[in-house]
Amino acid sequence: MSSFKQRMDEARGLVKIDMVLRRARLVNVFSGEIHETDIGVHQGAFVGIGTFAEAEKELDLCGKYVVPGLIDGHVHIESSHLCPEEFCSVLLSHGVTTAVVDPHEIANVLGSRGIQYILDSVNGLPFNTFVALPSCVPATDLETSGAHLKAKDLLQFVGHPKVIGLGEVMDYLGVIEAKQDMVEKLSLPVSFFDGHAPGISPQDLNAYFLAGIHTEHECSTVEEAKERLRRGFHVMLREGSAAKNLLDLLPAVTSQNSGQCLLVTDDRHPMDLLNEGSIDHLVRLAIKAGVDPIQVIQMATINAARAIGLSRLGAVAPGYQADFLVLNDLKSFAIEEVYWQGTKVSPKGERPKFPRSDASGLTESVHLTDWTPEKLRVFANSESKSLNHAQVQVIGVQDHSLVTRALIRELPVKDGVIMTDLTQKIAKLAVLERHHGTGNIGLGFVEGLGLTKGAIASTVAHDSHNLVVVGMSDEEMNLAIRTCVEMGGGLCLVDNHQIIGKLPLPIAGLMTDLDAETVAQNLAELHRLAVGLGINQMVDPFMTLAFLSLPVIPELKLTDLGLVDVEHFRLTKVVLES
Repeated sequence: MSSFKQRMDEARGLVKIDMVLRRARLVNVFSGEIHETDIGVHQGAFVGIGTFAEAEKELDLCGKYVVPGLIDGHVHIESSHLCPEEFCSVLLSHGVTTAVVDPHEIANVLGSRGIQYILDSVNGLPFNTFVALPSCVPATDLETSGAHLKAKDLLQFVGHPKVIGLGEVMDYLGVIEAKQDMVEKLSLPVSFFDGHAPGISPQDLNAYFLAGIHTEHECSTVEEAKERLRRGFHVMLREGSAAKNLLDLLPAVTSQNSGQCLLVTDDRHPMDLLNEGSIDHLVRLAIKAGVDPIQVIQMATINAARAIGLSRLGAVAPGYQADFLVLNDLKSFAIEEVYWQGTKVSPKGERPKFPRSDASGLTESVHLTDWTPEKLRVFANSESKSLNHAQVQVIGVQDHSLVTRALIRELPVKDGVIMTDLTQKIAKLAVLERHHGTGNIGLGFVEGLGLTKGAIASTVAHDSHNLVVVGMSDEEMNLAIRTCVEMGGGLCLVDNHQIIGKLPLPIAGLMTDLDAETVAQNLAELHRLAVGLGINQMVDPFMTLAFLSLPVIPELKLTDLGLVDVEHFRLTKVVLES
């Protein structure tokens, strides 16, 4: 460590430093301008901008742009299906040098072991991974997860250098009603609390903010964003693979309030990561939509750092960590080089290769007991058994949204059993508890996926990650279920009573240690095959399926305990009275 005097001399340009960037066009996120300057780097940090006479290494940028390393303020590694090392490698190639990850997906399967796996995997990587401890495992009492984490269970991780916050607090009723378990978690000595409160009333937002929760990524309308901005929330503009809210929310962003806005991906699969990018993709979308490039870059860097409390990240300035990107132009935002702590980690989009952590103890996580396909039958009630049709509550899927609609439809009845309906493109949906062998199974129906034949199954089902399956026949759904069990978790497609595609995800039934390109190729093929089953080619079938069991986002969802009325946080009937 340099002495105080030595550091002063380095910043003043009086002594030799490690590296100087000559003739850089700096995107200055503090002053909101672009200006040409030299930039000094020493021992992994910026020492300043201006004039630096001597350096061990000089890099003449000839007017190229220098931008701070991008920050993803809220993301779940598990949703990429990639192991943490591969995920970080992909993000680095897209200019993301920092990510705040919430491991509640793997924690819902494996509890504390899952959190420890994430921490062990990212240790030593040239990437800033910060962990927000999962606040809601399980997310609600309307489903069965693989673990229950109380404040005392999370306390063992507090103090770890990578643990900085409490992850998305989905139980907003527990917060505003001051339930003991939630109060204890909000009393943990961490630096920030992440929000997740779709549908909360404007008045209740006051209490939610007062509890110390100051970020929100679940806004889907301009008015929701404005209500949060008015109360001081940092609003996360999200563009994932399933939920795409960025362009819808941009009208809420003004020059007066943009400092309270940041960019996040939340859930993004490897095809989108490789083909479009991560936060860099969001930057390009916003610039193309007409937002000033400097303002967008601020949202992707310094705004995120300030919202989360990362005091030495997100800017090119004295004392800040030397994470930066080199670009030829801002409009295309094509990244030429990525530096982390002053060291080049990704030239021209190349991905660094990282060794894998041991995940051998995290497999074999799918446990079904006494399973029989007869359990997939949905029976008409006593009043409608003699009829040809039954009134049923149906989950209505909406394009590019996690919010579903509560629909009422008439479905055909055969021998007292309610059937799927090809004419209405209504399929059967089932969620099977896969952690403890309880035998729980929730049954329902779904419209809007477009499925016309076959079945799709997955062990990636937010948030408890039970086994979710949708299909047009019980026999094909059963085959998809059994295939997921045999793989130890993963994705599966069935058509004409044959397995036509699958992707094993042996790590907690969520991830694989395969490289991103292989996973993306497999997923692309599965998506192509899903189109043959009737799925709209613009819909991500597995990501959409994963969120149909998320009982914290309105209106109807399905868990292993049954159909959930999310607005009232209660189970509701599938079959209505005739």
